[in-house]
Amino acid sequence: MAADLEARFVRRFRGGPAIHADLVLPGGDGPVTVLFGPSGSGKTTVLRSLAGLDRPDDGTIVRGDETWLDTARGVFVPARRRRIGFLFQDYALFPHLSAHENVAFGLRGIPAAERDGRAAGTIALLKLEGLGTRRPAELSGGQKQRVALARAIAPSPRLLLLDEPLSALDGPTREELRGELRALLLRLGVPAVVVTHDRIEALALGDRMAVMVDGRIRQHGRVADVFERPADREVARCVGVDTVLAGRVVGTGDGLVTVEAHGLRLAAVDRGLGGDVWALLRAEDVVLERGGDARSSARNHLSGRVTAVTPEGPLVRVAFACGSARLSALVTRASRTDLALEEGVEVVAVVKAPSVHLVPRA
Repeated sequence: MAADLEARFVRRFRGGPAIHADLVLPGGDGPVTVLFGPSGSGKTTVLRSLAGLDRPDDGTIVRGDETWLDTARGVFVPARRRRIGFLFQDYALFPHLSAHENVAFGLRGIPAAERDGRAAGTIALLKLEGLGTRRPAELSGGQKQRVALARAIAPSPRLLLLDEPLSALDGPTREELRGELRALLLRLGVPAVVVTHDRIEALALGDRMAVMVDGRIRQHGRVADVFERPADREVARCVGVDTVLAGRVVGTGDGLVTVEAHGLRLAAVDRGLGGDVWALLRAEDVVLERGGDARSSARNHLSGRVTAVTPEGPLVRVAFACGSARLSALVTRASRTDLALEEGVEVVAVVKAPSVHLVPRA
């Protein structure tokens, strides 16, 4: 079993912010930790410090019984000795080398025959057969991403770091590779840290999640826990998802799927997903009604009881419970008055099927 990695350090920039890290990354069973937050929050700095590409000003980085950084004792293990695979945001492929040569680059120091064999095997694992002789300029965006990932994993790293691995891709390619990347990370069984600012990628790729805001990690835990129970308002604003429900697809038909989540049955548009899923609901997509019979033709009508009513500028956030599920809706002040929305009243939440967004859940 891989060792845990503990990182507690500060990286300061002259005339700029200080980036603080306080993380424990479990090493067993290849869990994926998502480092999540807006641009400029310090995510890449943390990643580069873990890799040994940046040197923090204070603190420690310890993996098992190995100390990679201890500023008090003057210990700093360089990147080449940490055995870490790093996927850069722009992939950083060597333009004058073929795909095969790029993958083999990190395998220097072993016999040529073994190096070529491992590179070829990694290329096959990433579904790049037939492309080994092409240079980066002759590859599509998705193919470049696979080559860069193959180069990172070919040396059998003990830790895999991926900096916005899908951000350079177009929308359809990103959708295609998201599931493949998650499956590959699980198959490799190597602890991984993935930097992203995309909420869907965080849910689809991660087991655990650390949210960075203004240079500090504000919350760290299971992905669902962070999305469902943000530690504070800044984290809630950062994750931007009002309701995340763990569910399972239990039926399909007429272009829709039925999802069971927290005792609810939700209809969503069938986009080919099955099994365990996350059901995402944004507060602005939830319409509240009073009375026993909902007037809307929307597919989802959820009976609940209001638990809190909180003004938010020109709108009002209404929290309500539907069994064990906790949901919220955003309504106008006029709607709050018209519906007499107060704590304890019974409501019907109306949600259209296209507004229930599903992503795969490991």
